Amino acid sequence: MTNVRLGVNIDHIATLRQQRHTDYPDLSEAIRRVEAAGADGITMHLREDRRHIQLEDVEQARREVSGTLNLEMAATEEMLDIAERIRPDYCCLVPERREELTTEGGLDVVAGADRIREACTRLKAAGIQVSLFVEPTHEVMDAAVELGASIVELHTGPYANATEPEAHEAELERLVSTTQYARERLTVNAGHGLHRDNVGSVASIPGMNELNIGHAIVCRAVMVGLEAAVREVREAMETP
Repeated sequence: MTNVRLGVNIDHIATLRQQRHTDYPDLSEAIRRVEAAGADGITMHLREDRRHIQLEDVEQARREVSGTLNLEMAATEEMLDIAERIRPDYCCLVPERREELTTEGGLDVVAGADRIREACTRLKAAGIQVSLFVEPTHEVMDAAVELGASIVELHTGPYANATEPEAHEAELERLVSTTQYARERLTVNAGHGLHRDNVGSVASIPGMNELNIGHAIVCRAVMVGLEAAVREVREAMETP
């Protein structure tokens, strides 16, 4: 059995609610069901535009999540203030643009170095572990250490989106190489675009700590139910 943790992102359950500004689906119920089905943690992205997760959702989740709470956020003054007050277990710093459908790539650890370093310092002082959502390269791993992060979440979008076998294998090898390079200095997580048909190879990478999956689980839940969708991914993580 794999020791890789599963973090479930519940953003798109909130997306359904926000489409009509109803009080359903209930995120508290979703958290209970996801954790009962085997998730080790809950991930939620509080965006500046509040397109899905709302501030009160994060506050409520902090009270109700029994595993770990991972707050994805931009390194802005507003978000840092919120994180310092709510104190999730982890904060994953991500790039954010209003016009994007979802996070489109890793943090620019060069252009954003000063802001990222400040965010890492503030969050760690509040007792929060800091993760950076980044591209899987050795140079970026070195930068993450220098900026003060203790965790990286490798962007698996290029791996998930590769259609040709050669490109797919090349992206998987890049994830393997980067994990091996970083694992002695950083906790290595991964996420973006992963689903039950492609997750096994990433879960089998030596040194991989946690995979964060959201959209695919919520989509699959429409067909089979939320608990079954989580269990399917958990089972797929056992099969390279």
